[in-house]
Amino acid sequence: MAKAMILAAGQGTRVRPLTKDIPKPMIPILGKPVMEYIIEHLARHGVRQIMINVAFMHRKIEEYFGDGHRWGVEIGYSYEGAYDHGDMIPKPRGSAGGMKHIQDNSGFFDETTLVLCGDAIIDLDIKAALFEHREKKAIASVVALDVPLEEVKNYGIVVADKAGKVLSFQEKPKPEEAKSTLASTGIYIFEPEVIDLVPSGKVYDIGSELFPSLVEKGLPFFAQKRFFNWIDIGRVTDYWTVLQRVLRGEVAEMYMPGTEVRPGVWVGLNTHIDWDNVHIDGPVYIGSSVRIDPGARIIGPSWIGHGSHLREGAVVERSVLFEYTRIGADMRFSEMIVSPRYCVGRNGDTMYVGDDRCALRWGDARG
Repeated sequence: MAKAMILAAGQGTRVRPLTKDIPKPMIPILGKPVMEYIIEHLARHGVRQIMINVAFMHRKIEEYFGDGHRWGVEIGYSYEGAYDHGDMIPKPRGSAGGMKHIQDNSGFFDETTLVLCGDAIIDLDIKAALFEHREKKAIASVVALDVPLEEVKNYGIVVADKAGKVLSFQEKPKPEEAKSTLASTGIYIFEPEVIDLVPSGKVYDIGSELFPSLVEKGLPFFAQKRFFNWIDIGRVTDYWTVLQRVLRGEVAEMYMPGTEVRPGVWVGLNTHIDWDNVHIDGPVYIGSSVRIDPGARIIGPSWIGHGSHLREGAVVERSVLFEYTRIGADMRFSEMIVSPRYCVGRNGDTMYVGDDRCALRWGDARG
């Protein structure tokens, strides 16, 4: 089959404040970290050995996923950083530099390896992608998706000939300057000799350094144009959109937990809800130990994280509440991501507990 490498050493600055307390691959979707869906998908396709490079808040990843036996895989970790007076200081090596560090240490990449970012949900047919890679005798492949011309400015664009051989790249070009509409998905397939081309002991990036080197050398480097769901959480606004799609049931292999007590309303254990005096329009998931007081309203798609409390007259509309979030009486949240410490609108506007706008929204919700 193949081995896999999940890139998880980034800081996730573009999705703050979601990554203020957790690394980006641990951002929850339906109560599970986004990276768990990737590992489940790899396991379904027969990938059994997975390396993960980690740096920022690495312990949260390592403690959750452990050795991988819960998913029927074997997981190893490569920490990117250094010890400094007893503390571990993160220092990412770049996406390719991190792989070279692993190779220098153990020779892990001794067969075809699928490389993925740890912050996107995919349903890629991995076996088909590997077959095409091997059929073309490629040493490197980049999986790409066709995007509308007006959206090329959001992506790294791959320029390839009719056979799929990569000719060049454009980083987020303007639509009028784009030479292609093939967007790199951050999913790559490498043969071991590709890692040999990465210099040891250097910060080295796949997209901006390794790939141009492959093109310059004229090596068999191909783009695969595939049709599959690729849901990238590159920005906070992406996260809200992803959750709305998931809650509406539009993403395969992502199922609502809990018990469906009413059409489109799923509930976890130990909830306290006055069903006769609350208004809930699905799709809505209500986590365990949630309390919803009389007069509260929830309009889906919405997710109410475990331990949360909606007080009398509170309204939550097309929103996500992280665990242990308290919403004060008569407070209203519409199209927002809400935590006990901050809330983020669907457009990325952030308010923190303690500022004036925040007090107007939370009310007495922190009590």
